[in-house]
This record gives sequence, C-alpha cells and structure tokens, in this order.
Amino acid sequence: MHQSGSLTGRFLNYRAALKPVVRRPKGWLEIRGANTNNLKDVDVDIPLGVLVAVTGVAGSGKSSLIHGSVAGRPGVVTIDQSPIRCSRRSNPATYTGLLEPIRKVFAKANGVKPALFSANSEGACPTCKGSGVIYPELFMIAGVATPCEDCLGKGFQPAVLEYKLGGRNISEIMTMSVDEAGEFFSRSESRAPTALTILERLADVGLGYIKLGQPLTTLSGGERQRLKLAAHVGEPGDIYVLDEPTTGLHLADVEQLLGLLDRLVDSDKTVIIIEHHLAVMAHADWIIDLGPGAGHDGGRVVFTGTPADLVAARSTLTGKYLAAYTGI
Repeated sequence: MHQSGSLTGRFLNYRAALKPVVRRPKGWLEIRGANTNNLKDVDVDIPLGVLVAVTGVAGSGKSSLIHGSVAGRPGVVTIDQSPIRCSRRSNPATYTGLLEPIRKVFAKANGVKPALFSANSEGACPTCKGSGVIYPELFMIAGVATPCEDCLGKGFQPAVLEYKLGGRNISEIMTMSVDEAGEFFSRSESRAPTALTILERLADVGLGYIKLGQPLTTLSGGERQRLKLAAHVGEPGDIYVLDEPTTGLHLADVEQLLGLLDRLVDSDKTVIIIEHHLAVMAHADWIIDLGPGAGHDGGRVVFTGTPADLVAARSTLTGKYLAAYTGI
C-alpha cells in the first residue's frame, strides 16, 4: 500500500515525532479531590497556555476528569462528541455562521438588504420556500423530492440571482466547495475576511471538499463532527476542551488538525484534548495519563509531564505505546 502513491498509502508509514522544544506553561489550573464516576479523589494541575493531551485506556477516567472538573467553568469552550442537530434546510454555510458575512458582502456590493441572499428569508423562492425542491404530500412516496420548477432547484427568486459579486450570484456561491470559496473570497473584487476565516477553519479540519450549501443530512457522522469543531473553534474563550477531535479524520487530516490546534495555542489559548491518537500525544506539550486500567482499575493520574518524559519513563501503557510509535 505504501508504494501505491495514494494519500492513504503515503500516510500509513507516517510517524509523528516528539517536538524538540515544548511550550512552557503560563500558569496552572488546579483540580482537587475530583471523584466523578471512577475517579479516586484526583488532584492534578493542568498547565495553561499549552497543548495538553489527556490520555489513558478507554474507561480510565479521562472524560470524567475533564468534563467533570474543567468543562462548564467560565471561559471554557467545550467541543464534545454529541451529534449536531440538523434538518434538510441546514448546510455548512448556515451552521458555521459563514452565510452571514457572505450575505453582508453581497448586500454591500449591490446596495440592497442582506436578507435577500438567504434562502430562508426574503430572497427565497416562494414556491419551494428556499429549499430548491418540492416534497410531495402523498404518504406513499414520502421523502421523495423533485427539483422546484420555478427556481430550477436554486432556492432563490430570479430577481435575487441578478445580483452578482465577482461575477457570481448567490446560488453559484452556495454550490462552491470550501476550497473554491476560499479562493473566491480571497480575490480583491470579492474579498470577505470574516468569511475567509471560517473557510480556513473548515479546510483545517479536512472539509475543503464539501459544498457550502450541501444539506447537513448528506454528511457522514465524521464529517458532521469536523464541521462542529470548525464552528466552535471560533467561539470566545481562554480554554478549549476537545473530546477526541480526530474521530472520523483521515491520517492526512490529522496533520491539518494539529496545525489548527497549534494556531489556537499560539493565540494565547489553552487546548485540552481527550485523545487516543498517538500522533496527537506526540505533538502535545504536556500529557496527563490516567489509569492504570479501566473502570475500578482506573481513576488515577499515573503520569503528568512532557511526552518526552512519558516515553523515557515507559511506566504506563501509554508511555510504552508512544515510545514504540515514535521509535524511541
């Protein structure tokens, strides 16, 4: 496989290296007497201003420690694995807030109201209510949709499609991929910095190929989780808690994710990741390892320190596997 030249083949032999220099903590978040679920009165200090990986076997108490003692505090943004709610009318542009800056830049360029450029507002086709399709009310063919004959599936009134930005109308924009839209909104005649920021986050989590107006119901579970990550990464807060953000990611996309997390930390944020992926552990500045086992055999902090120290000690399961992974 690794000789095939495919992206998957190239990354099968990929091994993340331990960072030669890790960031220094800028303070500490103290946790004392944590006893959620199987935790056994855990005392631990979480470093601030760095990338922290919370590790351990499944059931060791990772989520109990972080969700029970960190999530919910003021200034903490938590991105968990709960599924995102979506409908046939939801799409990446509406879910991430991307549509708002797009509407504004269209409105400014054409001297009209932003509401015209939403398929859920004034610019919507009155026949299909902006969905672009018609759902028959006959119960025997429920769920079968046909393109709206009045708007030809575009979802907008014909008059709205006369308004252009950089030579494109709003319907054409919504059929662009994230990567295509990123290139479009970086041009001088259609530049939209706020939209670009959101598009860059979507690309960072490996979603550069999805369409802006693609119904969320057509995305896989892994794609929805990455969409959720891209949306919440922009929320204001000093500490970000991420619960297994590599779920559903291709090996190549993990590298992009690590770049996104680095940029968060470099912007004076603390990033705490509950994670099993060895590449994430190797890239972290600090590791808090729970165990030694699961359930009654877990619930204790068995190591805290840098990944290099964990590998050198080889005193935990995580340390042994990380050592083998990094070849040290």
